[in-house]
Amino acid sequence: MLVSDAMSTVVLTIGPTHTLRQAAALMSARKVGAAVVHDPDAGGIGILTERDILNSVGLGQDPDTERAHAHTTTDVVFAAPAWTLEEAASAMAHGGFRHLIVLDGGEPTGIVSVRDIIRCWAPARQQVPA
Repeated sequence: MLVSDAMSTVVLTIGPTHTLRQAAALMSARKVGAAVVHDPDAGGIGILTERDILNSVGLGQDPDTERAHAHTTTDVVFAAPAWTLEEAASAMAHGGFRHLIVLDGGEPTGIVSVRDIIRCWAPARQQVPA
């Protein structure tokens, strides 16, 4: 099975000046755990995850003043739609992260998460008769 089969095509893209509260609200509304941060001044594409926001709040930082760019991971490992799920899982395990931005032709077309991979690998739940 390929990354293109598992990835979410809901790609939330935010700017570097969004506050962490704004990012969290958008992520919550879209039911996603990560946002692509597009910052042409800082070299392009990064990722902001729910864990990044949690770490900031845990440090006592104000989510209304903290900006996405200060918490964005910029040394991102990107996946290709043609990667196997094994390749994606290996990259995540090796890098210690849970989301991969999927690029096709240099543009973000999806995000694949550990949860997406598990959904593909886990056997479908069988309905238990009542």
